[in-house]
Amino acid sequence: MPTLEEDRDALMASLRKLESCAVAFSGGVDSAGVAKAAALALGARAVAVTAVRPSLAAEERETARVVARQIGIRHVELPTAELAKPAYVQNAPDRCYHCKSELYTELGRRLAELGVAAIVNGTNADDLGDWRPGLKAGAEHQVRSPLAECGIGKARVRELARYWNLPVWDKPASPCLASRIAYGEEVTPQRLAMIEAAERFLTQQGFSPLRVRYHRGDLARIEVPLALLPRLSDDALRQSILDELGRLGFKFVTFDLAGLRSGSLNRLLELEPRPPTPPPAQARATS
Repeated sequence: MPTLEEDRDALMASLRKLESCAVAFSGGVDSAGVAKAAALALGARAVAVTAVRPSLAAEERETARVVARQIGIRHVELPTAELAKPAYVQNAPDRCYHCKSELYTELGRRLAELGVAAIVNGTNADDLGDWRPGLKAGAEHQVRSPLAECGIGKARVRELARYWNLPVWDKPASPCLASRIAYGEEVTPQRLAMIEAAERFLTQQGFSPLRVRYHRGDLARIEVPLALLPRLSDDALRQSILDELGRLGFKFVTFDLAGLRSGSLNRLLELEPRPPTPPPAQARATS
């Protein structure tokens, strides 16, 4: 197994070969690790680009700004319009494909203006075996995935982020707000705002990490760590949650007794076969 230093050097070498790049930058640990490596390897020839969309929580947008400043990389916020695309709004299981395709299309149009030649993302080696429709969009737009290409998985990404003193090294995964909406239920600005406000309120009540999943009929299914479920025995707290989420527009509020599970809505896909996930561009080219 490569050492931390060997993986670090391999990642930076792969980025140097690109000569310049735009990093699709959410501010999470994966994209932050790539952005830091790009800043070290390419200096001013690297830029971090954050897609600004209704599905990006305000807190996540601010985190991206803070992390980019700490890394010292040029940071650009790029508005995208996936909500204007019916295929995205319909929220089929390939929703992420349409979201990423919108981002990469818009970013591709800006490459000359940004002064860079390539787009890279934070896909790591562990992502390749998961349900990731967005990888297809990356392959179609020749987006490079340096972490995956170097065989670097999530655990090593966190080690690198900690080595570089990035504040998100231990940050839990935080997918976009649209990922909380059950497949087949339309993605709308109103529903995204309801979810964001509900999660903000629950965080203020001490529930973290958490997810508020939106289901048909304006039903909120709340996932929190199992250790926090006993807090619901407090009648006043439970009533305040019901009142606030009702005010936000949820007609029904439930807590999931199975606790917090990343990607729990993917259980809706288990009865249907999944298409294979395409490999990153470089891996495909060299196979």
